[in-house]
Amino acid sequence: MANFPTDAERFGWLERDGDDFPYYRGSPVGISTGGWLVVLAGVALGFAVLLLGPRFVGAGSARFLLAFLFWAIPLAALALVAGRDWTALFRRLRAVDFLWMIGFAILNALVTLVTGSLITHLTDATANTAVTGAGQMEAGRALHFFAMTGIQLIGEEVTSILPFLALLYWFGGRGGVGRKTAITLATLIVAVLFAVEHGPTYDWNLLQMLLGVGVARIVLLLPYT
Repeated sequence: MANFPTDAERFGWLERDGDDFPYYRGSPVGISTGGWLVVLAGVALGFAVLLLGPRFVGAGSARFLLAFLFWAIPLAALALVAGRDWTALFRRLRAVDFLWMIGFAILNALVTLVTGSLITHLTDATANTAVTGAGQMEAGRALHFFAMTGIQLIGEEVTSILPFLALLYWFGGRGGVGRKTAITLATLIVAVLFAVEHGPTYDWNLLQMLLGVGVARIVLLLPYT
């Protein structure tokens, strides 16, 4: 029987009643430290394929394969250590969840506007050339770009949630830290790592990385609760 968190351990309305994050407390299956290292190695390999793969393939449909492998490799690593319970990573959608999606999309847009305004006032912002260039593409190339970007965005979620769960295990499961503290620490660390991943895109502008990318990652992690 699952050991669900108490009301005192939960972040109130942000979390589902009678539910919890998978793996870190042994439900539906426990993953050991060694297992999490395998999963994180899969995350790193998937990211390396996405980052370095364009050097070895053309600019055509092969890029779709790289975007697919970006998240398929980490999920394969999870399946290797969790068996058929790897699917516990994905929660069953309820009707209300579609409303939450809309709400968090609006929240993310508002946060992006606020942080974008702060960045332009505090530092010389670096434009994301991939996004700005998409506006000048012909229809066929733009469709190709956004389709591939959609596949890649799945990878960004997978490769953020898996490290989050690993950190939750190490802080809350092994480290004995309180659940709320463990979730907070894991979220902040993942946000920083996600920001660093985008360093080359924004010419290693630290403020832009943390405010523009890191804060957005925190907002995008919230729906997973």
